Amino acid sequence: MELKSLLSASSLITLAYPDPDLKGFEVNLQYMSRDLLQKLRKQATTIGFNKTTRQPEEAIDDDLFYKLYVGEALKGWSGLKIKYLAELMPVDLSSVTDTEAEFPFSAEAATTLVKNSTAFDNWLMAVINDVSLFNKTV
Repeated sequence: MELKSLLSASSLITLAYPDPDLKGFEVNLQYMSRDLLQKLRKQATTIGFNKTTRQPEEAIDDDLFYKLYVGEALKGWSGLKIKYLAELMPVDLSSVTDTEAEFPFSAEAATTLVKNSTAFDNWLMAVINDVSLFNKTV
């Protein structure tokens, strides 16, 4: 038996967000291996030339990295009521008439949430690297 043959091709799970004030908010997540994170970082990295030191320098495009990272890790959500957004990031809900309505998932919305909610970003980073959550047992 080879270890490679036991690797899971896809490890997708649905987890409830742990804040008790956000009841029903569930997130669909994809496990991210170290190798995948390195590939994403490499895709978002450019090499520039520093004229002062005359040396090449790496620079990470944060916007591109977040877009790639969120696109791989966050596959959907349900139960994210509009009123819950105020618990996650600074928002102005004064023009929203139905704050009980669910905010629909989109790649753009997911990236905005991760970039603007430290609590959500920290939770996401912790769970997508926790292999025990993604293992399938017999």
